[in-house]
Amino acid sequence: MKRRNTQAIGEVLRDFFEDNTELYEKILEIRIERAWKEVLGPMVMQYTRNIYVREHILHVSLTSSVLRSELTLCRERLVKSLNEYAGATVIQDIVIR
Repeated sequence: MKRRNTQAIGEVLRDFFEDNTELYEKILEIRIERAWKEVLGPMVMQYTRNIYVREHILHVSLTSSVLRSELTLCRERLVKSLNEYAGATVIQDIVIR
């Protein structure tokens, strides 16, 4: 007699990520990096040179000083929007260079 696993895929994934928190955190960081492109659009992406998350802080390098100033003014709103897009609180701040 064949035994079937009746555990839902969501439960399996939840169990897996509970045992592999580093992997789950890395996935969330990648979501934030993708969110930058989706939330801010292609115009901002053409001035974005480097983007990464380290210790819950999003680091972004921009080639436009004007854009850098504008985005720095709305950092708190950006943090909220990016976290909402990612579906979790991933970052606490943004450093724009």
